[in-house]
Amino acid sequence: MSLSQAVILAGGLGTRLQPFTLDNPKPMIEIEGVPFLEHLIIQVKSWGIDNIVMLLGYLPEKIEDYFGDGRRFGVNIEYSVTPIEYDTGLRIKNAYELFDDEFILLYCDNYCPIDFRKAYEQFSKSDNMIQLTVYSNKDGYTKSNLLVEDGQVVLYDKKRVASGLQGVDIGYIFLKKQVLSVLSDRNVNFESEVYPKILEKGRLGAYVTEHRYYSIGSWERIELTKEFFKPKKVAFLDRDGTLNVRPPRACYIERKEDFVWLPKAKEAVALLKQKGYKIYLITNQPGIARGNITWDDLNEINNKMLHDLDEINVRLDGIYICPHGWDEGCDCRKPKPGMLYNAQKDHSLNLTQCVLIGDDERDIEAGNAAGLAACYMINERMSLWDIVDNYL
Repeated sequence: MSLSQAVILAGGLGTRLQPFTLDNPKPMIEIEGVPFLEHLIIQVKSWGIDNIVMLLGYLPEKIEDYFGDGRRFGVNIEYSVTPIEYDTGLRIKNAYELFDDEFILLYCDNYCPIDFRKAYEQFSKSDNMIQLTVYSNKDGYTKSNLLVEDGQVVLYDKKRVASGLQGVDIGYIFLKKQVLSVLSDRNVNFESEVYPKILEKGRLGAYVTEHRYYSIGSWERIELTKEFFKPKKVAFLDRDGTLNVRPPRACYIERKEDFVWLPKAKEAVALLKQKGYKIYLITNQPGIARGNITWDDLNEINNKMLHDLDEINVRLDGIYICPHGWDEGCDCRKPKPGMLYNAQKDHSLNLTQCVLIGDDERDIEAGNAAGLAACYMINERMSLWDIVDNYL
């Protein structure tokens, strides 16, 4: 069975976005020239979902007039309009007859480039009635409201005051229509009313993402959201074996004199820049953990690399380094994608639109784990120059 319906909660007053929301519903605020809600619809369409139900309340005509029946966006949109004072529970209850047996429920003010296929597959293979999408929140981006263990929510607190919370529900909620039977007829909040009941049954799942989500919930968050949606061309590059000659196995580049550029590698980096790419280096350097080199040694090597690039008027946009050993259990050592997520947060990147080039299977695994648009692997037939010249 495939999921073919998305439901978007878009009925709130959005008081934190006044004065804009004095005359407009919150999701109509423009991001990159179109309403934020349009970005969500485009995302839903990209998943292969073309049936959308919008649950409206405040100034519904502003949304209905703009989106109409959805035809010009390649989707079909139905509307359920309820009084402004309705909370999410009653708004959802009122639209019950419009819902498929299972659907994905979205908040109108959050966006995250989730791996829809992977998330839905997890839901389909489980016995859960609801599966939340959870931002891990390891960076303390916001206040956590739940705790996840082995793909299941084991603690949920909408007020965010319980101890031990780690992670936050960001919408993108997969659910079975039958779960709405536990929803009362009172004017209640959907999450507060339903989640504890499903959690008690042991059927409240969680799909955890490390990719930061973006919001229009407050003016402060909107600035990051605007940066996230700005068009960017981004390439992540490995170092040893991609830019320079790789040392023998279990050996390291320990002196700047040992850093030798591969043929046409500098020119390839320059060509990436000419094509408008921002370039971030991501490199494992376990020689630090093993005591072969110090941070000062590594900085000297990288400064030599940067100086060589500066001579041809090329600058990298950032360098991310994992200094840990193989058995330290860090999140950043490739094939883990931690360095990619760190860059994502630092620069408000959409990793699903970025590319990666490396010479090792671990590079490719890291890129695939983070959901990058494309990962290219250097080999004896394909150099960095070949990839940049022919594919980017």
